[in-house]
Amino acid sequence: MTQKCSSEGVCSVERFNPLEAAVPNVGDVERALSLMTGAALAVMGVRQGRLNGLLTAGIGASLLYRGLTGHCQLYQALGLSTTHAGRAGRGVPAQQGVKIEQTMTIPRPADELYAFWRQLEQLPQVFHHLKSVKVLDDGSTRWVARGPFEMQITWDAEILNQRENRLIAWQSLPGGDIETAGSVRFRPLGDSQSTEVTVTMKYNPPAGQIGAVLASWFGAGLEQILADDLERFREHVSAQAATH
Repeated sequence: MTQKCSSEGVCSVERFNPLEAAVPNVGDVERALSLMTGAALAVMGVRQGRLNGLLTAGIGASLLYRGLTGHCQLYQALGLSTTHAGRAGRGVPAQQGVKIEQTMTIPRPADELYAFWRQLEQLPQVFHHLKSVKVLDDGSTRWVARGPFEMQITWDAEILNQRENRLIAWQSLPGGDIETAGSVRFRPLGDSQSTEVTVTMKYNPPAGQIGAVLASWFGAGLEQILADDLERFREHVSAQAATH
């Protein structure tokens, strides 16, 4: 609380607001994750009680402050800021990012599986880490994925390469929350009534301390999620075939 007086001798009292005083140096994605992580840790700490709980709650409170104000004291000490770092670029730069890959044999012809994948808007039906895929007017697609702590991660993508019944490859466009690229390959087996499907995805999480949370989640969580989603894909196309 501070007191200010004018030249006419009129004084007024101004209340100090720490949320307004801090100069933002944290980008929007990091702020959102800070808020969600901080809230979770604060609740966890309060429930735990005792010293460990208080320490956990204290860390949660500091992350909440970071998210609310957009200010990080460590960034300030190091002279860093991610507020003007810009959005993600196109695809994933070489030698960067986290790569995951899963292969599964599905007892359906390659052309049938390719046809399902080529309708990208259908993918969230079986790939539950995806919330939606929408085809835009310019032919690109907008992808929305579920991140940690129910965070929503959005990017636009373009088809890089496609070979009918054999390959679909895509990459993110500049301006999204994350840099990503991926492909799905279809290899007919035996009498061509079964297909080996290989899905490869690569992600480059945003920079900063909170980006490490995403990096861990993409590297570990999505690998199992992708395996589960491929299993659902196999069940989905098998069920569709049985009804025809």
